[in-house]
This record gives sequence, structure tokens and C-alpha cells, in this order.
Amino acid sequence: MCGVFGVYAPERDVARATYFGLFALQHRGQEAAGIAVSDQGRLTALRDLGLVSQVFDEQKLHGLRGQVAIGHTRYSTTGSSQWSNAQPLVQHGGVRTVALGHNGNLVNANALRDELRAAGTTLRSSSDSEVIAALIANDEAPLDDAVANAMRRLEGAFSTVALSEGTLIAFRDPHGFRPLVLGRIHDDWVVASETCALDLVGAEFVREVGRGEAVLVDADGLRSVQAVEPAGDGALCVFEFFYLARPDTALDGVEVHGARVRMGERLAQEAPVDADLVLPIPDSGTPAAIGFSRAAGIPFSEGLIKNRYVGRTFIQPDQELRRQGIRLKFNPLAEVAGKRVVVVDDSIVRGNTTRQIVQMLFDAGALEVHVRVSSPPVIGQCFYGIDLADPDEMIASSRSVEEIRDTIGATSLAYLSHDGLVESTRRSESELCRACLTGKYPTEVPVEHAKLRFEPAIGV
Repeated sequence: MCGVFGVYAPERDVARATYFGLFALQHRGQEAAGIAVSDQGRLTALRDLGLVSQVFDEQKLHGLRGQVAIGHTRYSTTGSSQWSNAQPLVQHGGVRTVALGHNGNLVNANALRDELRAAGTTLRSSSDSEVIAALIANDEAPLDDAVANAMRRLEGAFSTVALSEGTLIAFRDPHGFRPLVLGRIHDDWVVASETCALDLVGAEFVREVGRGEAVLVDADGLRSVQAVEPAGDGALCVFEFFYLARPDTALDGVEVHGARVRMGERLAQEAPVDADLVLPIPDSGTPAAIGFSRAAGIPFSEGLIKNRYVGRTFIQPDQELRRQGIRLKFNPLAEVAGKRVVVVDDSIVRGNTTRQIVQMLFDAGALEVHVRVSSPPVIGQCFYGIDLADPDEMIASSRSVEEIRDTIGATSLAYLSHDGLVESTRRSESELCRACLTGKYPTEVPVEHAKLRFEPAIGV
């Protein structure tokens, strides 16, 4: 997950623009946030654990002056939740200094780390992102070539922003696993993980950053380098469509909210049920519940009230924190008493949230609780930037639908079909990565892939 943002705007307060852009991307990561600025080539970075509003205040923003800035909201997929892994990280190499923020996951980070350490490079974090910065910082080639050379060495998912030599840099892996978009505010350039961040800062969407493309912006304007040939038709993460991205984002030209409504409509066709109310598990389940309600002709109700001061339980780094978050997060309305309800959610990964919500609804007097899921069962790990944990923690990896229904205590359970999901995105099957749903990966995957695998290497 993670959110990245960058802006080149010599006449603007770039730190404040980045601060606002990160607010739009807070849903992509809640563990840490940071901003780096370049003032006539001099880099300054401020990063810390916490939400954007907790890390930055007026005084801190006032101290971040420059012509270009990048920002990052972190959700850890490699490396623990500690300060040294907050981004943008800064790498002082033998050739140049690089500040970098990364969304994604490298599948060849082990080999690259070993190579860098053997060459005498000091790696101070346990994140795979530092590898990218180190490759660029230690390359004697001109900056454009150094970025392209690094991209050719990387395998996996990387939608990345960076600063070096007074230049804003943005680049994306050849599969395009994670979104990255380019926009303009008059003559100034902006890059962001999602179009909703462009909207918030008043930028006009220009285009997607291409697969395998590097974009560099400096005083001479914008230039593009096709560093790596695009891989096939692409592999945009389907999880972005049904869960991760904000509903007001457009992914490859497709509005996420509309796609999720279509998922709910298709789900109602595939798995109809007699019921009195359709309830979403807010917020990511709401558009699909709207679609289900419309297609089924069953009234829509909030039903479950969400405490919006509690973060996303899915992206809490610890299982016990997830459980506690679920208890704090939802409370059913009395309206469900005596009713047959359909609960619509975007996905079931571990089953903790769903099981507790089903029990809450029965405790509140619901007669029947039918669970409908607007994605197929999640059965496999993600190696490209979503922390889905080990398959043995996934409720669907070793259970049938009926066994899952019994485990979560629902009256009935049904998932959206693979065809229904793909058609709802208005993308072809070949343009999407569905590895967590199918177990078929578009790249080689690492043998050793534990999230904390680099922890002992800190400071080496």
C-alpha cells in the first residue's frame, strides 16, 4: 500500500502542497508520514511515526522550504513499524544524495541488499525501499541514466517518487502493479499515487505514469525516459479496485466508486437472497452495498455505525491491534432488530472483522445475517505491496465457502465470481494482477519473504 506524492513548483509552498496531498492518501498508510524538500539542491527531510496530522504542524511545515518536495504515508510490507523505516528516506551515496518514497514491494531485495553491502554501502533501515535509493545514489552515471539503471535492476512493484540534484523524479515498474499519476497546476507538475490527491491540491490530471517509465522535472521542464519495456498488458492490482483505493479515485480511467457499485450489482445477480435490509461494512463496502441494494430491490440502510476516529483495522501491523480496532470501530443500530439483513463487505482476509460483526448483528436482534462479499476468496500472499500475511492466517486458504460460513457464524455466505469482478473493473483479465485470488503470480516470487526478514541487518 503506502501513498506517495511529489510536486515541482518553484513559486509555491511545496511542503504545504505535499502535506495536503498526503491527507488525500492517508488511507494508504497510517504508520508513518514524511516530507522531503529540495532548496537549490539542498535536501531536508522530516519523517516520523504517526498520521500526517500528528507528524506535521505549522512550525514544522514552515521550516520545510524549497522548490520541489515529495511525501509518503507508510504502511509496512517489508520492515517493522519503527522510525528508521519511515519515508521519505535519505541516502547519502558516493555520487549524490537521494530522498525517496516507495509504494510497492521488491521481490529481489535480498540479492540487491547483499550486493550493496558487499560493495560497502551502509543500509540503515530494514525496508526494501532503501535499496532503490542506494542504487541511484551510488551510480556514477548522470541522474537520468542512474534512475533508468536502477529500474532495470529492480523486480517487483515500485511506484516511486524521489528527489536528487534539485529534480523531482517519479517512476513505475513495468507491470504497473501500483497506481501513479501525473498532473499539473498551471505550469507546475504534480505526481501522486491516486487522482484524489490531484483533486485536493487543485491539479488537473494529465496521464498515468507509464509502466517502466521514469519522469523527471527540473528547471528545464518535464522529460520522460522509457527505462524498461512494459511487461505484457500490465498487472494493475485488482485489490486497488475493491478495497485499497479511495472511491473518488480513477484507476486507469475507471472511477473506483462506479466499479464497486457494479460489483455489488453483479453480486446480487449471482447470489440473491430474501432479506429486509442491505447493510454495508463501511467504508470500503458501501458502494458495493449500494449496488446490491439497487439490483436486489432491498432497502439500503447504514445499519452499522462506524467510528471514523479509528483507523483501518486491516492495515494495523499487529493482530491484537486489529481485534481491538474492530471492537472500537463498529456498532449496530437498533433498526436491525427483527430483520433479515444482508451484510456486504469488499473482502474477507482473516475473518476476524466479519465474525465479530455477524455476532454484533445477532446480538442486536437480527433474525438472519447473510454475508455477501464483492470479491472472490483471498487465498494467496501478495508480494507486490499489500501485507496479506501468511496463507495459513487466511480464512479462505484452506476452507470451503460453507466452512467459512460456519466459522463466521453467518446464515449464508457468497462471494463475487472472478468473472464478475473483472467485468466490473472494465479491464481485461490480462491487465490485472489477481495473484492473491488465484495463486498465479506475474513475476518470480521470493523464497524468503517474511516481512521482518531484514531486521537483523539494521546498521550493518
